[in-house]
Amino acid sequence: MAQQIRENLWRVGGDELTGGGDAAAYLIRFGDRAALIDAGTGSRHKSLTAHIDTCLAPNVTLAYLILTHCHYDHTGGAAAVREAYNCRIVAHALDAVYLESGDSDVTAASWYGSRLEPLAVDIKLEGSRNIISVGAGELTALHWPGHSPGSMVLTTRLGSELVLFGQDVHGPIHPSLLSDVSAYQASLQRILDLDADLLLEGHYGIIEGRGPVGDFIRSFML
Repeated sequence: MAQQIRENLWRVGGDELTGGGDAAAYLIRFGDRAALIDAGTGSRHKSLTAHIDTCLAPNVTLAYLILTHCHYDHTGGAAAVREAYNCRIVAHALDAVYLESGDSDVTAASWYGSRLEPLAVDIKLEGSRNIISVGAGELTALHWPGHSPGSMVLTTRLGSELVLFGQDVHGPIHPSLLSDVSAYQASLQRILDLDADLLLEGHYGIIEGRGPVGDFIRSFML
């Protein structure tokens, strides 16, 4: 069953919900449009779509699948999600190149004993900050390099809370992923400075409150 986090905000994928080595996938709705943040490996696609379908009313369109970075536990299921919902796939251009070429090493598909099929990215974001309009709301995509060249975090405001979709804040940093430790440390400082009220992480789940969120981010800083 999908986990409701706030009104119109759910966790719909991840090891506890869909298994299969999936990183967490989050669903957010703004009026009659919604966006899915990451898609898991694809090995539990039916479970993921079942959770999505229980959260969204028939009149709500899943408009975007936003990939926070290119790694397989976040992107392996992307093609199947696009086919199921006719949504547009969004990624940063610096990671889109590895998705579109089907690079199983940089995307870590090989870590899962799998192969990433080349994935066409519909919208390639560039630069450090982009606004993605979703129905009556918007998500801010911030380039967050270090874990991968084109890693992003997303923010939005729900009421008085600043929500941070910070997938893989924890890393890891590894040469085969083209990680950059200096960029990663600088990126940690930037997201710490956001002073978010709610952090939705890819593997550590949901962290609530500015104090705990800040403590979590600082735990990875040198």
